[in-house]
Amino acid sequence: MFTIGDFARHGRVSVRMLRHYDTIGLLRPARVDPHSGYRFYEAGQLARLNRVIALKDLGFTLQQVQAIVDDEVSAEELRGMLRLRRAELEAAAAAAAARLARVEARLRTIESEGQMSTHDVVIKSAPAVRVAELSGRVASFGPEEIGPVADRLFEELCGLLETAGIEPTGSSVMWYEDAPDGEGIVVHAGLPVPADARGDGVRITELPALPKVAAVVHHGPMNDVVPTVQALARWIDANGYRSTGYAREVYLAYGEGDPAGWVTELQEPVEPVTGTG
Repeated sequence: MFTIGDFARHGRVSVRMLRHYDTIGLLRPARVDPHSGYRFYEAGQLARLNRVIALKDLGFTLQQVQAIVDDEVSAEELRGMLRLRRAELEAAAAAAAARLARVEARLRTIESEGQMSTHDVVIKSAPAVRVAELSGRVASFGPEEIGPVADRLFEELCGLLETAGIEPTGSSVMWYEDAPDGEGIVVHAGLPVPADARGDGVRITELPALPKVAAVVHHGPMNDVVPTVQALARWIDANGYRSTGYAREVYLAYGEGDPAGWVTELQEPVEPVTGTG
């Protein structure tokens, strides 16, 4: 027989771990001295210990390991457990690969620009939101053209909501689409409203959810948004995505105080480029 110390050395585990396995009933010693309390193990128990170690290495919990080594799990159940574990590992590997790609993209940006980007981009979903909205048209997507139209639309919209007795429930939002005739861009200004909001002269619409957006926060007036937009475009390209439409703009802090303190989130709908996950 082996002492607990010798058995631990042969099994390449700690004495503390063997004591824990004894406590939970996973691997009990062959004999315990009734006077000293010393634990002793037989050579044949190394096979069970090795199986425990192998199953733990696959990522099974100790409870699952015990059920397997005690033959409480059928062969079909074990196959199912292994398939599930394989799926979990594949998902973890895919997530790790995506993080690695983002790290590499950030490194390329630093190496090409010589400094750390101040524009941090995250991939997330954008929820649907019920809004009161007005729209207008501009000739191009430049901030100098959109700004005056946006100011007018929001001013009119706030007046309509006040007349209708409707209180906005969240941050204002703008979104864009190409004009139906192909000439220019349609600008939509929206203010979130309650689900039961009704009002004469106020158009209520459901701004649909976006399942996947690349989001970045812009600080300062929207007239200075171009560098942020360009940084977002570079990130999308470098990280294996493609844009699927114009960015939605959510004005988190806007229109009051020093424009340097204004905060806007750009939410650009994206999809993975084929083959990048």
